[in-house]
Amino acid sequence: MSQTDLLAELSWRGLIHQCTDQEGLSKLLGSGPQTVYIGFDPTASSLHVGSMMQLMMLRRFQKAGHRPIALVGGATGMIGDPSGKSEERNLLSPEQLQANVDGVAGQMRKFLDFDGQHAALLLNNFDWMQNYSYLDFLRDVGKSFPVGAMLGKESVRARLESEAGLSYTEFSYMLLQAFDFVQLCKTHGCRIQAGGSDQWGNITAGIDLARRMLGEQVFGITAPLLTTSDGRKMGKTESGAIWLDANRTSPYQFYQYWRNVDDADVMRCIAYLTEIDREEYQELSQVTENDPGRRTAQNRLAEWMTEFVHGSDGLTSAVKASKILFGGEIGSQTDSSLGEIFADVPSSQEQKDRLQGEGYWIVEALQAAGLVGSGGEARRAIKDGGVYLNNERVTDDQYRLTLDDLASETVLILRKGKRNYALLKFT
Repeated sequence: MSQTDLLAELSWRGLIHQCTDQEGLSKLLGSGPQTVYIGFDPTASSLHVGSMMQLMMLRRFQKAGHRPIALVGGATGMIGDPSGKSEERNLLSPEQLQANVDGVAGQMRKFLDFDGQHAALLLNNFDWMQNYSYLDFLRDVGKSFPVGAMLGKESVRARLESEAGLSYTEFSYMLLQAFDFVQLCKTHGCRIQAGGSDQWGNITAGIDLARRMLGEQVFGITAPLLTTSDGRKMGKTESGAIWLDANRTSPYQFYQYWRNVDDADVMRCIAYLTEIDREEYQELSQVTENDPGRRTAQNRLAEWMTEFVHGSDGLTSAVKASKILFGGEIGSQTDSSLGEIFADVPSSQEQKDRLQGEGYWIVEALQAAGLVGSGGEARRAIKDGGVYLNNERVTDDQYRLTLDDLASETVLILRKGKRNYALLKFT
């Protein structure tokens, strides 16, 4: 992708929500390599699916020949951005904040090239704010900020009108982020700030501050937020956020999340989050419209995202786990992996000594697992070929379960029919 094609690429993907001067930005991008930055608040030690929008935006700029700056908010994270929030965030301790900064910074290195021709920069705004005295900041920055303009920002006005109100601390956040833009413009020639649509007020404040303090014209561009068709934020499930850290959200859970995206949302996710080209995008869109039951787009999205975030090994393990759920070979597993795969499957606790000695009669095990209502029903199901132990058919109604039948350290998997699973956990 050339520098001049970038805006066209962002446009067909639906990634231009607002732009301060699209014609001027187009000319700037066409004049040669530029520097663009996006800020990331370290509110956790891992980025989540919502952060992918911004990571991919920086990646697209870099692949078009521009230099991205990923700015971790070590200073702004001490306050918390009020934009889009209904109440004030809890302030993090310096130790927790630093742990979060380190975790987020490490993840960014997986998505951006920090060594190539247009090497990305990974910066922390704490580096230039830590020695800035309060009085100096007021003299240098505060005097250039009209309060009326700040009060006119939607993010500020919404909080002022809410029950929670807006503290002076949070009100000051806009000054800090605006000054980041000035600092990056001055030291790295950065003339473009990108972000989510909820950052529009902060971005335009930075543009105004750069004009006042440096006499420079700089630009802002925002992308839509990652939401479902009915307006809910994507990347959250009943069990919590979908994280990019495999220790928080396993590759299997990550893969399944994208496989289960609604038909109304899947093509937008492909456009926003992947590098699938326009031709394939249109083919997937047509297939989804003509035969949504095949879930072709969801499977492609899940494969692309999982391999991109967790690598080929992560994708392989996720696909294998998915096949297990549909009756595939189980092989060697752990309690943890089976717990993820069969998270929604009913389970029962049993004493481990039931598997010792002469073993645990399969008929009794099926009853204990709740898969049958009686011994007679269990024997009939086995005779009809409808009972499976660890996804292998059981043909003998006198079979006795032993320790050798465990699928992991403590778990045994029973199935009746195609999808009626139950777990027995031996403790």
